Amino acid sequence: MGFIKKKGFIVILCVIAAVCLLAAAAVLAVNAHVKRAAAPYILQPQDAPEADCILILGCGVRPSGEPSLMLRDRLDMGLTLYEQGCAPKLLMSGDHGTVEYDEVGAMKRYATDRGIASEDVFMDHAGFSTYESMYRARDVFLAKKIIIVSQQYHLYRAVYTARQLGLDACGVAAEDVAYLGQTVRDLREILARNKDALYCVLKPLPTFLGDPVPVWGNGDLSNG
Repeated sequence: MGFIKKKGFIVILCVIAAVCLLAAAAVLAVNAHVKRAAAPYILQPQDAPEADCILILGCGVRPSGEPSLMLRDRLDMGLTLYEQGCAPKLLMSGDHGTVEYDEVGAMKRYATDRGIASEDVFMDHAGFSTYESMYRARDVFLAKKIIIVSQQYHLYRAVYTARQLGLDACGVAAEDVAYLGQTVRDLREILARNKDALYCVLKPLPTFLGDPVPVWGNGDLSNG
């Protein structure tokens, strides 16, 4: 009797192990698919085409209100592309979920402090995730062709999501820097790519939409 119980327990363990292996294989397969699909659209700065806007994705702001190193690198690349003439407008998309925490305000200040006209800088205050930033770029800011700026590891997901939502999107990576905690980000990004791949199938609405603010107009209309 004890032998039968032990054998049954081993069978259960084998089944659990097999299910875990299949789940891990599926996660890795989706991750590879997202990277493979997006890779042809991640370009060098000199190869970036003309677009409606340059979409810079927010990531972190210091307690002082200054952009983090990672965000500053994204902004610097976005401003380079703007000055290169790739697009007439910048779209800063990030988290402004509370009065105290304002990624997009810090991003716009960074741009205008460097001489960019305020009316050329739009703010997406409800870019709470990569998926929501792309959805809102399309449905709130009415962009059709965009250049996305983020770090290389993040661009695969951003470009994939944008293109799945019907945007003519390419990406340009910010400067390649060994940021603290990057290994954790790389591992977490595998799961995030799976999540957004599912979102691209289900197409849930973002947290907020709102009235259109066309990206070809005056960026100061998005200051509120």
